[in-house]
Amino acid sequence: AGSQLREIFDKINNLLSGKSVQTGGRTVSVTQHPQALDFVYYKLAEKFVSQGEEEVAAHRDSAFPIAVVASGIWELHPRVGELFLAHLHKRCPYSVPFYPALKEGTSMEEYQRMLGYQVKDSKMEQQDHFLKRMSGMIRLYAAIIQLRWPYGNKQGPHPHGLNYGWRWLAQMVNMEPLVDVTATLLFDFLEVCGNALMKQYRAQFWKMMLLIREDYFPRIEAITNTRQMGSLMRFKRFLEECLQQKQIPLPKGALKPSFWKS
Repeated sequence: AGSQLREIFDKINNLLSGKSVQTGGRTVSVTQHPQALDFVYYKLAEKFVSQGEEEVAAHRDSAFPIAVVASGIWELHPRVGELFLAHLHKRCPYSVPFYPALKEGTSMEEYQRMLGYQVKDSKMEQQDHFLKRMSGMIRLYAAIIQLRWPYGNKQGPHPHGLNYGWRWLAQMVNMEPLVDVTATLLFDFLEVCGNALMKQYRAQFWKMMLLIREDYFPRIEAITNTRQMGSLMRFKRFLEECLQQKQIPLPKGALKPSFWKS
């Protein structure tokens, strides 16, 4: 509910602002240790990314309540935003976007980790699990760039707004596609913030969508074999529908004004 989200936001903001906060039956404050604030900044940013990786990966709609809190905290405490991006880029290099190359002297296990895979006892995680985690993080990022905390003063610009989303999209289509990954993440990103980008960039946005369909999609298709067609076909359906209707629907789970009255 909106009221619960406000409580969570206020608690985090109070903690970062140096006030005493009740948690787990005790009172804590960042004034109790000279490095406490840096530690809390770091752990909070890490926690936001983990929520994308776990919570949003499992429940897609949860991207919006998590993102609106993250966006509001980022606005008031810019250090959290910088650290959020650092954690995000490390766990999901595609959020840069960046595809790490295999360099001489790098072990295969180390390289798999650089690509974002979890490797335990020299065993790499399953591809579907990997894609689900990457999707969760990209969806959270796509939600953050379009959302503002509704109770802030909103005088200045968004600390990391839609222009970063536009840049991400442009950079993605300028890179050689990767099997599975590119189609999955483009779909996730556009499903979550395509509506906001469409409203902001209008004609430019539709030019980009046409470019993706006419030029970039065939390049993804060319490297995809028949066993890996799932994510590609889902992306194709999405592209076709949007271009046909000249409309990208509001994402499922988007926070409506009535949410804040709950």
